[in-house]
Amino acid sequence: MAEHTSSSITIEAAPADVMGVISDFARYPDWTGEVKEAEVLTADEHGRAEQVRLVMDAGAIKDDQTLAYTWTGDNEVSWTLVKSQMLRSLDGSYLLKPVGASSTEVTYQLTVDVKIPMLGMIKRKAEKVIIDRALAGLKKRVESGEK
Repeated sequence: MAEHTSSSITIEAAPADVMGVISDFARYPDWTGEVKEAEVLTADEHGRAEQVRLVMDAGAIKDDQTLAYTWTGDNEVSWTLVKSQMLRSLDGSYLLKPVGASSTEVTYQLTVDVKIPMLGMIKRKAEKVIIDRALAGLKKRVESGEK
């Protein structure tokens, strides 16, 4: 099994508010930094995205990828890679856990396998940077109250 990288952050908002931002793919270009375009290709009967096309630009790495999303209850979403130009696989998840009356602990887990050869420690460092940026952007977006 591939090694994964994970990190957590506490956001001053209810889990439903956090998941509202996570599930609003059209707004990803507004707060994620690396996502330049996001398009929901298919959605389930509840209106939650099942497949999303993302155009990424992280400096040296540019990619056009499609991810398949699985929603588990109201507090967890995971995704796997359907297709990509740069990646062999990408598995990730957000797990939300209520903390007290008005905070949420968000744990982001990510495993990435690129098509080009890369040392494991360099790959995990890149995963950590991606996770930390995503969590910081999510926290800022949710706590700002922007929808």
